[in-house]
Amino acid sequence: MPDIPHALIIIDVQNDFCPGGALAVPEGDAIIDGINALMPEVGAVVLTQDWHPADHSSFASQHAGKAPYDLVEMPYGTQVLWPDHCRQGSDGALFHPRLHIDPADMILRKGFRRQIDSYSAFFENDHTTPTGLEGYLRARGLTRLTLVGLATDFCVNYSAQDAAKLGFEVSVRLDLCRAIDLDGSLDAALTAMGSAGVNLIGR
Repeated sequence: MPDIPHALIIIDVQNDFCPGGALAVPEGDAIIDGINALMPEVGAVVLTQDWHPADHSSFASQHAGKAPYDLVEMPYGTQVLWPDHCRQGSDGALFHPRLHIDPADMILRKGFRRQIDSYSAFFENDHTTPTGLEGYLRARGLTRLTLVGLATDFCVNYSAQDAAKLGFEVSVRLDLCRAIDLDGSLDAALTAMGSAGVNLIGR
């Protein structure tokens, strides 16, 4: 029987983050079969979905003279500029076709506000605007979380740290994540998650 208080949070396993996508994470599709196999072992499954308007402020195309992976200062802090990706309604924003989506209890869309990016499944990048996921999990009595998905050093990292700060028992299955690793971002993310009390499985 599944451990009922246990939720699996699957972060952004979408076409644009997999090989051939606009912001492909190396081997991003290699984790999918393992994620599918994990779903029956938990009490709830939550999928997050990056869901940007076409003119999202995190896109390098919206900043004259800027290129993807440049840094800019936003009102909420430093922001990496990305290639256009996961545009609302596009094929790239769809979940990877091999990911089992029928077992999902909830699909949470994030990054839909034009002026602010949203790495974490719990808060926008201002670290104060909630997505509503915390309330959903608490209403269902789900206190233990396992995070998997894309990318380890950005959306998984921010989600795991926020979940730990909110008092959830958090694990990250590193074998079921893949990283962008932008200028040492993977090592920095692993250190930050460990310092926040996240259980890093497979490190």
